[in-house]
Amino acid sequence: MTATVSRPAGPRPLGCYLATTLRILKQLRADPRTVAMILVVPALLMTLLYFVYKNYPSMPGAPRLFDRVGITMLGILPFVVMFLITAIAMQRERVSGTLERLMTTPLSKLDLLAGYGTAFSMAAAAQAGLACLVAFWLLGLSAAGSPLLVVLIAVIDAMLGVALGLLASAFARTEFQAVQFMPVIVLPQFFLCGLLVPRGQLPGWLEAISNVLPLSYAVDALEQVSTHTGSTGQMWRDALIVAVFAAVALGLAAATLRRRTA
Repeated sequence: MTATVSRPAGPRPLGCYLATTLRILKQLRADPRTVAMILVVPALLMTLLYFVYKNYPSMPGAPRLFDRVGITMLGILPFVVMFLITAIAMQRERVSGTLERLMTTPLSKLDLLAGYGTAFSMAAAAQAGLACLVAFWLLGLSAAGSPLLVVLIAVIDAMLGVALGLLASAFARTEFQAVQFMPVIVLPQFFLCGLLVPRGQLPGWLEAISNVLPLSYAVDALEQVSTHTGSTGQMWRDALIVAVFAAVALGLAAATLRRRTA
């Protein structure tokens, strides 16, 4: 009989996924500047926006301009901040060789990126919660719907930023190149999402482009919360579309994740 040689079992993917998540969270906790940028910057920018529009006149019975713009920015700011931080952090992992070492473990690419995505999404949830707390309870932001729905949509937007940041980092070779993707990926969505000009008033070809950009649906979902006392079917549909975009971006990031050799 031929003896069967047993090989030592490697770490399970779930264990590697959890270990990756915890490692990123520990790194964030040890980096006060990054924590401050994640948690404090959106709240400070919302405060700045409040004072920008504080003395702006509004028609009797009409919502303040801060109310209309502020609720949209609660979704846009987490998206922008998490895209920037995730792209830089992931690229830093590549340059330091940490990513190369992790790819030698049994952990799959998707599980690896899911660990990064989970850690940053947890940070994004804290970010969205703090920004909404400041906006609604300190700055008096008013919306017809529940602030909890705003928090939910803001977290989904932040997760989209995380997923797109992970995807963008796959095509960058330095941290500076990762930042350069921001004007390509973030700014067109900001211009066409409906914040500056209602999407229905855009030229036809620009409206068609805006219809395939995820941030447009995030803004639409927030507008539903702003004008309706409860959740609506359109709000849930738009939020689901943003979540699907995030999942697809994460899958594409895993597909483009490659080992980098010298």
